[in-house]
Amino acid sequence: MATKLRFFTKTFFLICNFIVAFFFLLACLAPYMNPQRWWIISFLGLAFPFILLTMLIFLIWWLFIKRKYALISAITLLLGIKSILIFYAFHATWSFHQKKDPGAIRIVTWNVARFIEMKKNNNKGSQTRLKMMEMIKAQDADVICLQEFFHSNNPDWYPNINYIRDNLHYPYYYFSRDHDGYNHYTGSIIFSRYPIIDSGIIRYPKPTLPDALIHADIKINDEVVRVYTTHLQSLQFGKQDYQKIDDIKGGNDSMISNSRTIVSKFKRGVVNRSIQANIIKDEIKDSPYPMVFCGDLNDIPNSYTYATIKGNMQDAFLKKGFGIGRTFSSLSPTLRIDYVFADSRCKILQFNRLMKRYSDHYMLVTDVELKNQ
Repeated sequence: MATKLRFFTKTFFLICNFIVAFFFLLACLAPYMNPQRWWIISFLGLAFPFILLTMLIFLIWWLFIKRKYALISAITLLLGIKSILIFYAFHATWSFHQKKDPGAIRIVTWNVARFIEMKKNNNKGSQTRLKMMEMIKAQDADVICLQEFFHSNNPDWYPNINYIRDNLHYPYYYFSRDHDGYNHYTGSIIFSRYPIIDSGIIRYPKPTLPDALIHADIKINDEVVRVYTTHLQSLQFGKQDYQKIDDIKGGNDSMISNSRTIVSKFKRGVVNRSIQANIIKDEIKDSPYPMVFCGDLNDIPNSYTYATIKGNMQDAFLKKGFGIGRTFSSLSPTLRIDYVFADSRCKILQFNRLMKRYSDHYMLVTDVELKNQ
């Protein structure tokens, strides 16, 4: 009886191991499969960290139980090593030097979630807004890229462009300026302490949301660097959607209907981001100047969006960071969806992630240097 039980248990875990390995390899294909045709593979890509963890558990399990079966996980992990290396940064952690090196260009990128409070008052939201402004000021950045930025010409609401220009001393800026009604404007913006000699904007087509890709050509001393920033299609989760996710986790009776709603929004999001990613790829490939791209891509490293936009560029976090590098504070601790990329004409000197939960995203700070300096 004991022998049969051991045989059944070993067979059961072997089958489970093969099934997980199969889904792990499918998840590794997500960066290469356009979600417009293969959106379900993108869903597996989102689950990649958890499938990877399961594979590691199987590997350790078999090392203690039956070593030869550990080869199943080991070989599978080797086949997916590229996906692992873009998910997890293995560089030793070094302290971030607040004082910039000579020749360094400091770039901040942050989804500021409209600075939490848009109307002038003295509530908790407005106090958070001031803390956010102080944190931006403390970085002593040369260039600041902000997504989900808000500005108003209505005197009862916050004129954030004026505040950053006059109080934080960034005289140059380029704003996508999406009209939000009543003299309100939202979008992505680039601030600079150095002159912007040219700029440009590309609006994403429908059915994607009215976000935009913007760039500014910034003259720093005798050099020009092109900085891009953007905010890509989000899943548009509201409070009801987060409640549905909690219901799914809790196994409530409405789990099936809630799952359909969440999956539907996920599908729409990944498909629309793939359209935007293809537009960005075509736009940035011929930059005449050294280029830095930063923004909120609303997608993980193991995704078509990330692979298409990054191309051969350097990922600042992978170059100088350690760990998973979470940038979104909700839903899952595995969500790295904000990035700083730089092309081969730039050298990444250091990287920092400020884990202050003022916005639902964390601020990223990167020092780069132009190689021909």
